[in-house]
Amino acid sequence: MKPKDIKFLSKKIMESGEIPLIWGHFGVGKTDIIREIAKESNRELIILVISQMEPGDLIGLPSRDNNKTVFLKPDWWPEKDNSIIMIDEINRAHRSIRNAIMQLLLDRRIHNHILPEGTWIVAAANPPDEDYDQIDLITDPAFMSRFFHINLNADAEEWVQWASEMKLSKEIIDFIKKYPEFISNGKNVSLHLDLKPSPRSWYKLDRVLKNMTEDEIKEYGYILASGIVGPEAARTFVNFLENSEDYPIPEKILFELDNNILNKIKKMNISEKNTMILRINKYIENLEEDDIIKILDNYEYKIMAENIKELSNIISKDSAYSILRNIDHYASKTKGLKKAFFEKLFEELAIVLDNVNWLEEI
Repeated sequence: MKPKDIKFLSKKIMESGEIPLIWGHFGVGKTDIIREIAKESNRELIILVISQMEPGDLIGLPSRDNNKTVFLKPDWWPEKDNSIIMIDEINRAHRSIRNAIMQLLLDRRIHNHILPEGTWIVAAANPPDEDYDQIDLITDPAFMSRFFHINLNADAEEWVQWASEMKLSKEIIDFIKKYPEFISNGKNVSLHLDLKPSPRSWYKLDRVLKNMTEDEIKEYGYILASGIVGPEAARTFVNFLENSEDYPIPEKILFELDNNILNKIKKMNISEKNTMILRINKYIENLEEDDIIKILDNYEYKIMAENIKELSNIISKDSAYSILRNIDHYASKTKGLKKAFFEKLFEELAIVLDNVNWLEEI
């Protein structure tokens, strides 16, 4: 992302009480962006270069008080609520202070010291492919899931504008205008993160989206969501926002499939169809016993089988196999009523598909 986009999203995320983590190569301007935000929002900026800090620097030193050990406030601790704490090189924090960082992120406190209400927190990190010691980098998914991850790339046009405002020499500005490829090392940021959705990540995303307009969500929704729930879930979520009224739900597909629904499915892209199959499998797996009794009593498993057959005509063979494999798997791993239902549904599918050899490929 360009610096102006990073600046916009970082501010929105912090305003919402969440924490952005800006990834970018050294010297790309991560700290400068936060300095601009601090200046424009009239906030004190506190920068903690975490890779260079000892435990006492971060958490304060112990002291005796009425026969109890208490920790003195570290010298960087904010006294007012109009502060921004920037935790730089957070993925290079020494193991001895990681618990304290986690407490700061989760509880907004360290020991008995609580951050003033309204304090903003932002983190920054150089990507793991940077040329420095990577032996002790933080890669814990639980730790990384606390942030909105956003990637900063150098942009020559924006830098030239900034350089002009900062009154840098004309020779350097003209050189970058003519040779924009020399503004950075040319590498794109590569994080090697495998972000996955969770109840907490959706909650965090909701907090920020509520602080954005519809136009802002259209422009930044995917970037924002992919930085907290991962690209696959983000893509599906954005598609849902754009086509929410046209997105058929599993229950409708399995029990009320008609030409209108089939036409909507035909218009889906591969990602949307894959999501639909995942939702169908999850719906079938999570059927309650009361629902199963109703389906068996009313012979609705026959409708399900017929509709799965119709669906198989407009989706890939692998997707159709996925539904059948899962039903067969549920039949083998469940017991009692559920097992009987899945076996009955699988038998009905064998009948309506009228091709035993095809089923044997599962």
